[in-house]
Amino acid sequence: MNLELKQNGRVLTVVVSGELDLSTSPDFRRRIGDELEQNQGIQHLIFDFKETSFVDSSGLGAILGRYRTIAKRDGKVSAVNVPPHLVRLFELSGLLKVMTIDPSLEEAEKYD
Repeated sequence: MNLELKQNGRVLTVVVSGELDLSTSPDFRRRIGDELEQNQGIQHLIFDFKETSFVDSSGLGAILGRYRTIAKRDGKVSAVNVPPHLVRLFELSGLLKVMTIDPSLEEAEKYD
């Protein structure tokens, strides 16, 4: 897995490439957690899953954990470029009850 983190004001965009699973979720948690801790002003978290090939239950848990942090800041978590197999996984897991899927990064950045 490779992560690219980009902050733009109160928005943190995380581009996830590869697999988000048991072996990679600890690094995912740590890197995003560190960024959120260092930048308390971040209120909106956008995941870009265009290059994500696989997510397992530990990956879902890692995403949910970042949601909890953002929710404490009265923020929003959204996703863009979600492949169909991940849309289905997010639906079945209930993750879409706390996260939205937006059609584009520009739409996702309209969090107000």
